[in-house]
Amino acid sequence: MLGVVLTLLLLGGAGSASAHAALRTTDPADGSVVKTAPDHLTLTFTESVGLLDGSFRVFDPGNHRLRTGEAGHAPGRSDTVRLPLPGGLGRGTYTVAWRVVSADSHPVSGAFTFSVGAPTPAPAALDTGTDEDPATGGLYDLARYAAYLGAALLIGGGVFRALWPGAARTPVNAGWGTLAAATAVLLLLRAPYEAGTGLSGAFDPSGAARTLTSRPGLALVARLALLGAAGVLLRRRAWGRGARVSGGVVAVALALTWALADHAVAGIQVPVAVVSAVLHLLATGVWLGGLVALLCTREVPVAVLHRFSRIALGCVAVLVATGVYQAWRGLGSLDALTGTAYGRLLLVKLTVVALLLAGAGGARRAVRGLRVPVATGVVRDRERVGARAGGGSSGAGADADADAGERVVAEAAGVAAGQASVAGRRLRRAVYAEAALGALVLLISTVLAGTVPGRAAAEAAERQPLAVPGLPGASVTDVPFDLGAPGRQGKVQVTLEPGRVGDSSVQAVVYGPDGGLAAVPELRISFTLPAQGVGPIDARVTDRGGYWASDRVTLPLPGRWTMKVTVRVSETDQVSETRGVEIAR
Repeated sequence: MLGVVLTLLLLGGAGSASAHAALRTTDPADGSVVKTAPDHLTLTFTESVGLLDGSFRVFDPGNHRLRTGEAGHAPGRSDTVRLPLPGGLGRGTYTVAWRVVSADSHPVSGAFTFSVGAPTPAPAALDTGTDEDPATGGLYDLARYAAYLGAALLIGGGVFRALWPGAARTPVNAGWGTLAAATAVLLLLRAPYEAGTGLSGAFDPSGAARTLTSRPGLALVARLALLGAAGVLLRRRAWGRGARVSGGVVAVALALTWALADHAVAGIQVPVAVVSAVLHLLATGVWLGGLVALLCTREVPVAVLHRFSRIALGCVAVLVATGVYQAWRGLGSLDALTGTAYGRLLLVKLTVVALLLAGAGGARRAVRGLRVPVATGVVRDRERVGARAGGGSSGAGADADADAGERVVAEAAGVAAGQASVAGRRLRRAVYAEAALGALVLLISTVLAGTVPGRAAAEAAERQPLAVPGLPGASVTDVPFDLGAPGRQGKVQVTLEPGRVGDSSVQAVVYGPDGGLAAVPELRISFTLPAQGVGPIDARVTDRGGYWASDRVTLPLPGRWTMKVTVRVSETDQVSETRGVEIAR
């Protein structure tokens, strides 16, 4: 599986779209300085997004929240959101915190800044409230795992009972109850999970109303309805052909409630991805749920074991094919396999799956050791011995032959029973190992379902400028300078945005000894890359009325550049200071 995934990744990616929305662009741009206050904000994401109540919060330079208009999608663009701003915004840096729901049902959040006139001196740290509540997120993840586990028990246990009506009903009933309870919890927690609020939000009527009109909420409601139909089927003591067909339809529909509200519906090749997700979930359920049903059943005919072994082998083939496709679709590049959390988690899953397949191989070899039921062989030996005794002798000789025949039959039965016992113990150990590793695979799959795919993580990283504390998306450097008297020192705060190779804008604010804005006759900023002998490159900053700026300075190479700041403090005196600035590729 890993070899095929690596081969596909080396052959090339599959486009730029990916699950989990990433912020593509903003207007005003992240970290930018605009001359006049905008009347609205525009945010463009990599995929369509859903809006929540309070999806956007805007904070002024004093960290007070502004009253904004109602956010909405741009006409005909489900991936673009516009937020009206109040008029009369003052000078300084504004912070925009956002939280939306991506097309694959997962909430995503973040923040960016822009400045009007000039950046705010040393912006204070601000809690934007974009993180999710740990209790809500943890309980939601636990319910998701329980839902996967319940689906596996219900689907796999149902298939095993269809193969052998004498199979234990406990796994099927437990799976139905677990899935129903987990789905109800997910439906209740959906609103606070999306909003990132505490558990009390589960009882908010407005949140519940929003959930019941969203795609994830509708999928959960459909799942509860399908569980009602499954409950009717489970009440039947015997499953005829019609009941088995109905059960298969319900199982496929249940799998669709996951596929239509998860990673499969966002990104490339959506129809293929949905089919792959459905097949992957069904194959997982039939295999792992069937194993649990096998463990819970006291006696299983050998013919049923052989039949289930063949079905399990088919499930493994489906899991390999769909798993490879989903891994390739989610990763997008070879670097993402080790460079993203999704890729590293996928490597762990592949390792556990390899161990799971080894256990499955041991179970299959044990099943092959059980050729025919022991009871059948004993009956045939009895019949053959009895016929030979009746046709060849009578009286005492016949009785002796009959006794000898009984001893032969007993010895044969004992040998067969011993062989069956050994194979049975070997099979049970292998199945226990399979079931335990299968539960671990389901746990990892649950975490993967809530992890940003490697393709999306790489895409978001490409669009993120070099971030520094205080002003996301910009490189901010403080350059102290001496005013020529003891205790009198000023500071120039230089903002380089985005601080990458190519064109960047430069803004510089001069502060006096008292920390207030200071006016100077002249300010010059230049950049030199000593390691490559490049520079000095003059930024050509000009006085913009309270701050100095240049709309473009081109730094052609990555590395640690030396920034030289020259401040003319009077008509005859000037001071120069240097600082290192890291320029990313």
